[in-house]
Amino acid sequence: MLRAIAIILVLVLPAGPAATGEVATSAGRLAIGPIADGLDEPWSLAFLPGGGFLVSERGGRLWRFGADGARVAVAGVPAVFARGQGGLFDILVPRDHAATGAILLSFAQPQGGQGAGTAIAAARLEGDRLADLRLIWQMPPGSSGGRHFGGRLAEAGDGTIFLTIGERGAFDPAQDLDALHGKIIRLTRDGAAAPGNPFPDRAGGVIWSYGHRNPQGLAFDRQGRLWASEHGARGGDEVNRIEKGANYGWPEVAFGRHYSGLPIGTGSSAPGVTGPAHHWDPSIAPSGHMIYSGRLWPEWAGDHFVGSLKFDHIARLDPGTPAPRGWSEEVIRTRETGRVRDIREAPDGTIWFLSVDRGAVFRISPAE
Repeated sequence: MLRAIAIILVLVLPAGPAATGEVATSAGRLAIGPIADGLDEPWSLAFLPGGGFLVSERGGRLWRFGADGARVAVAGVPAVFARGQGGLFDILVPRDHAATGAILLSFAQPQGGQGAGTAIAAARLEGDRLADLRLIWQMPPGSSGGRHFGGRLAEAGDGTIFLTIGERGAFDPAQDLDALHGKIIRLTRDGAAAPGNPFPDRAGGVIWSYGHRNPQGLAFDRQGRLWASEHGARGGDEVNRIEKGANYGWPEVAFGRHYSGLPIGTGSSAPGVTGPAHHWDPSIAPSGHMIYSGRLWPEWAGDHFVGSLKFDHIARLDPGTPAPRGWSEEVIRTRETGRVRDIREAPDGTIWFLSVDRGAVFRISPAE
């Protein structure tokens, strides 16, 4: 049986970031228009209460955009390890931001002779500066090399914070509960181990799930369930429902193969290993993960939107329609979707995404 995919083609558009185009989708024609350009490897996008938004660049800059589109560089960002895949990663604007000004940033923290490790800093956003910046959590110790940092953040309904950590290319520590490689962790807002974590006596008590390779997307659905999208090797990118204490298999169980062509571990399933809800082969290099509310497009309510760094598209996954590799998929590919690093739903229900290739923020809205 062939996998259910709809390939979406864009109309021919004038070149340049100022162009606004239309694209045909299962929900009708959509407009894709530029919001901001001139960005250098944008990594994360976050909306601010009352209008405006933030964008991080992997190299270490944080931009604040006003509701009118005016931008200013935010001062006080922590120093980052901006080599390989390292740098400034995700931005989390907590639900109490309007009252507290709080934001959290994940980043690759330079650790001298120890290399670098994934870390979280907290601060108050005051206009164009970060005040009271403090490191609330860091991966001890850091690792050499510059890949698989993870770095996605998500806030749960109870205010606890989830962070993805890649296995840094080290493979086996993803299965070791005394190491933090290849884990999703759960913290309080001050960076302590959150009460109720499943392994309180291992690795500082912060681990929530393990056996991950490099999760680059993290999102809660409207039922409060946590989902992650993560990179496999040659084939085997996954969407996983993240459950307390679950083992997701890497590197003992996975779809796909190593880049050498050799098989990974024992196969694609094993007792005690939680399998993916969806997987891709070939790999799409997923990054960014959003679960849509249905506000503007009711037929997409509950669907998952994931960016592709490899094939330059947005994947819309429908959990209500099974397919051979998990869920049915619609591929939205346009000139604007070059290396989609992050994707978010805006407060008005439009869909925004970051394109690394275009160095830009784009918005998807209903076509007029």
